[in-house]
Amino acid sequence: MAKSKPAKKPPGSLRRIKVEAEGCRRCPLWEHATQTVFGSGSANGPLMLVGEQPGDVEDREGEPFVGPAGQLLRRALGEAGIDMAGVYLTNAVKHFKWRPQGKRRLHERPNHEEVMACRLWLDMEIETVRPAAVVALGATAASALLGPSVRVTKDRGKKLVSTLAPLVTVTVHPSSILRSTDAASRARAYEQFVADLRRIAGWVKS
Repeated sequence: MAKSKPAKKPPGSLRRIKVEAEGCRRCPLWEHATQTVFGSGSANGPLMLVGEQPGDVEDREGEPFVGPAGQLLRRALGEAGIDMAGVYLTNAVKHFKWRPQGKRRLHERPNHEEVMACRLWLDMEIETVRPAAVVALGATAASALLGPSVRVTKDRGKKLVSTLAPLVTVTVHPSSILRSTDAASRARAYEQFVADLRRIAGWVKS
């Protein structure tokens, strides 16, 4: 598989970049995906949240974070006092990677080559939106944006040094909360996630 090449074009409108991304063939994931799922939200808001990849619902609807994890994320943002009008949502990978199990399509984590192939579009989104804060949700997004040395387990909730934005940090992906083994664990994980988002909101406002 050919390695991803850096973007040569200057940043432009998100609409133009989205149209270009719709025809992306930089890795094989497009072959089994319904469509490219580009980012959406505020084109000049202060906060950009980056997840791993679209899920089954997102792949069918063509919008990021509209499935169960996205619904949880939006509820947590509201509880943290973050207005969705100032948020841009996207993923490190724009196509859904999955394997069949009966009639279901089960999520599979994208590999390094697939993540790097998609880095072109993520870089262009960041360059165009120019957010005050970039938040990586989960391990794949953290590695894609900041490299393998950054780990959610040790760097969660920290201000990290990066040229991506004035403020860069990492926290868990909301899907990890849904995978909690019981209601009590899920409630604790959700409270910690809201606390992370509330802290980030305070940093952005200060």
